[in-house]
Amino acid sequence: MSNIKLTSNLNKQVLVKIIQAFDSEDFPTSAYQIPFKMRPKHSDPHYRCCIHKERAAIRERVIAGLGFSVGEDDQIKLLSHYAQDAVEREELDGEVLTAIDTACQGCVPVRIHVTDMCQGCVAQSCVASCKFGAIKINNSKAEIDADLCKNCGKCINACSYSAIARLRVPCEEVCPVKAISKNELGVVEIDYERCISCGACVSGCPFGAIHERSQLIDILKSVNSDVPVVALIAPALQGQFPEPISKLATALTRIGFSHIQEVAEGADLTTLHEAREFAERMAQGESFMTTSCCAAYREMVVKLAPELEPFVSDTPTPMHYSAKIAKERFPGCITVFVGPCVAKRKEGLKDPYVDYVMSVEEMGALFVAKQIELSECEDYEFAVPSSSEAREFAISGGVSRAVAAAAPESAPIKPFCIDGLDKKAIALLRSFAKKGTCSEGNLIEVMACQGGCVGGSSILNNPKSAGVKIKNYASEGQSVCRIPDAVNV
Repeated sequence: MSNIKLTSNLNKQVLVKIIQAFDSEDFPTSAYQIPFKMRPKHSDPHYRCCIHKERAAIRERVIAGLGFSVGEDDQIKLLSHYAQDAVEREELDGEVLTAIDTACQGCVPVRIHVTDMCQGCVAQSCVASCKFGAIKINNSKAEIDADLCKNCGKCINACSYSAIARLRVPCEEVCPVKAISKNELGVVEIDYERCISCGACVSGCPFGAIHERSQLIDILKSVNSDVPVVALIAPALQGQFPEPISKLATALTRIGFSHIQEVAEGADLTTLHEAREFAERMAQGESFMTTSCCAAYREMVVKLAPELEPFVSDTPTPMHYSAKIAKERFPGCITVFVGPCVAKRKEGLKDPYVDYVMSVEEMGALFVAKQIELSECEDYEFAVPSSSEAREFAISGGVSRAVAAAAPESAPIKPFCIDGLDKKAIALLRSFAKKGTCSEGNLIEVMACQGGCVGGSSILNNPKSAGVKIKNYASEGQSVCRIPDAVNV
């Protein structure tokens, strides 16, 4: 975790510099100078062999922070030109993740190898364990034929000396859909046809070689305009800072946001609609339904597991409902969703009610750059208080608990939670779709991140600690209303 924390701190420093540059008299010039100010001449390198390579990596982080993909022409185009383009653009589209080439360490391919601990023992249990004939003893030491090895790992468990190990590549290891690989130069590459924007690779790479494309400049332009800007703050924010969510809301108004709205307000609508839909599906004889709140899960279904589509709830997400409420409540406003999830960026690009998405990390950078002291902020009064169940949407099991509390008694819910999407979880979900039934339960809650939204890629606090704070916050809310037994409510 220490390497990941260092990466997060570096990203935050870059974001702070971008915000400060935007507030300067000459944004393009200030943006151009960021790598040189962060790594001045004759300074010692922090992470790389020299300051020149560090400047190159910082430059690419700035490109992503300005909202662009790092492409082939980034070495030719000046940062000042990127900054000017960011100011002049009308909208930001395309993929939400980009690879930072110069930050990638070029890790060796994932493989199983024999270490120097090998004793060349008589038992040769590693040889016996391999069904593919990939292991042989040569000069009293085991050798693995990479062409025959299937990376099953049975030899690792068979070795008495722990002399066989699996070399792991963090970004590839954590990707649940095999969307991360290395190109011919050994540099990370994203297969966008498979990528579900879950963000696992962003937090998984200790070199920070995969970056979100930020919408900060677009948000700052909006805040500086005459148009009202509404921040939609997700419940997961409650556990990310020392101060409560009510003080975070006030801090955002000091930055220039016109109104602050809890996404939990939209979650109450998701709860009621999903509970009603569940009752209707069960009445029609369906065996199970999966929740629809996790944007990464929905992306996975569309791209890789269309057989699950009939079982996914049609109910829109809390972000959608919250943004729609804001557009109706404040006509002509600009909506900005704030949360720890990369996949919400992808969802936001598709949702007509969501204008921009800001990560928790970006919000923290805003507070630093604008010199906002959270402890000095008063508590914000939300126009509509949300329910206890809606506030728990941010933690695993929270969605199914909310739906169970709202569902009519005639449609009893047996919840089953997928706490983090990985290869095994995806295979399990596909098996449910193939069989058309789930023996584990009739309402399957799917969370791409372990622990729920509090485990998103831009979190600033430990998920367990954040979960405790969210539960305490949820205890202050009202209980959600149960839908009457009549399904056609």
